[in-house]
Amino acid sequence: MKERPAFSYPVFVKGDIDGFIGLFIDNLVNLLIITGLCLTIGMPSSLVFGRMLPGTATAVLAGNIFYSWQAHRLARREGRIDVTALPYGINTVSLFAFFSLIIAPVYIHTRDADFAWKVGVISCFISGFFEGIGAFFGDRLRKLTPRAALLSTLAGIAISFIALDQTIKIWDRPIIALIPMALIMSEYFSHVKLPFRIPAGFYALAIGSAIAWFTGAMNPTRLVESTGEVSIYLPGFFLLDIINGVNIKDILPYLSISIPMGIMAFFGTLQNIESASAAGDTFPATPTLAMNGIGTIIGSFFGSPFPSTVYIGHPGWKGLGARSGYSIINGAVMTIICFTGLMSVIVSAIPLEAGFPILLWIGVIITAQAFQTTPKDHAPAVALGLMPAIASWGLNLLRQFVNAEGSYSTAQVNSIITKTLPHLKGILVFSEGALFSAMFLSAVAVYLIDKNFLLAFYWTIPLIVFSYFGFIHAPEIGFGAAGDITLGYVLFSIILLLIFIYNRFYLSRRS
Repeated sequence: MKERPAFSYPVFVKGDIDGFIGLFIDNLVNLLIITGLCLTIGMPSSLVFGRMLPGTATAVLAGNIFYSWQAHRLARREGRIDVTALPYGINTVSLFAFFSLIIAPVYIHTRDADFAWKVGVISCFISGFFEGIGAFFGDRLRKLTPRAALLSTLAGIAISFIALDQTIKIWDRPIIALIPMALIMSEYFSHVKLPFRIPAGFYALAIGSAIAWFTGAMNPTRLVESTGEVSIYLPGFFLLDIINGVNIKDILPYLSISIPMGIMAFFGTLQNIESASAAGDTFPATPTLAMNGIGTIIGSFFGSPFPSTVYIGHPGWKGLGARSGYSIINGAVMTIICFTGLMSVIVSAIPLEAGFPILLWIGVIITAQAFQTTPKDHAPAVALGLMPAIASWGLNLLRQFVNAEGSYSTAQVNSIITKTLPHLKGILVFSEGALFSAMFLSAVAVYLIDKNFLLAFYWTIPLIVFSYFGFIHAPEIGFGAAGDITLGYVLFSIILLLIFIYNRFYLSRRS
């Protein structure tokens, strides 16, 4: 009797090249954004290239290795050679949330880049912790929380800090950015295939860079200088140094960012697992979700202040013929770029404007998803959930304008805003803890739309508790931190409870 040949799942296939190009472009754009944003506000290149990027690459490499191994394991178990690894990389939404709401404000306030980095790294660790523990009980939390409340929170960050904040710069340098924008929108909106099946992101960066150099918009001197920053930057284990340099009080105001972003990353990964299953690759949920958080934690140990996550788009990579090799190649190339300082050369050679159209797409698609994948009747709740993040974005602009010289404290900046623009006084409290307040307010709205007044009342309880302790609507954590706002929420909840009682007992008896 002839023996069956041993099953062999290929390490690399031709489709892995196409998959790698697409996944790498996504990660490269995020690296460009991290580098550009941090250097723009004045953080030293030694910190960005020597600590942040190596730590980030460590997280991405760890995740890519795990998810590639996971694909091999599933392929062997099911005897299939068409299994595609889950895509993994830098979490774009969290990147902007952590930079815009944690790192930049701390640095602008203290002018201490090292301290801002440490606060960001600890916040990243906290976010990763909540990503990871979601593997054990997050599904229950998902069932308790309306989808509109979850997705509108992400959409608020996406439409303001990702899409609007970055892509308005497209119209500042239209000659460089609008051709990449045409390419990105053509492929991503219409799904048309560009020549040679090369991803639009690659064309956008290449053509945008060519135009920028041809028109004299780039700085040749800076490019030459950047070659001097090419060196070996191995990640260091910074955990003990970071813990000793930051007080618990320095972290508390940012829990309203790090915790929700960790929870959101968990939910996003859960949805991506479902998407992969629909495409034919059913990965076990618990280890997949746990590694999502572990990857972020690993990055924080080695200096990364930016979470990583499983990406959306598994069916797309599978359709390109990618299997597991694309994940390994992506992790390896990212590691080489970040460990050698080559990112300094890349950011000096490629204009950020060429990548902004990709961010426009990301922000738009996340916002559209919030409306498209929730019940039609819940659209008003989604719209309500966008507002806290948009207000937070507006407040950041105001604070940057008022404190352009960096000579005022946060309290002084707030005082100037209140005196100069008294009609915008409410933005100071509405913006604090935007992710929590967006989730809770959206949940209340969902159940009001459904005429479930009791559940709407229940969702006012976290509004009361979180405002009382200062997690929302207050600049600092503390008892009674939000002042009258907590009392206002108490009255708000009483009204909903009375409406529930009225509908449940009085109207039901009359009918």
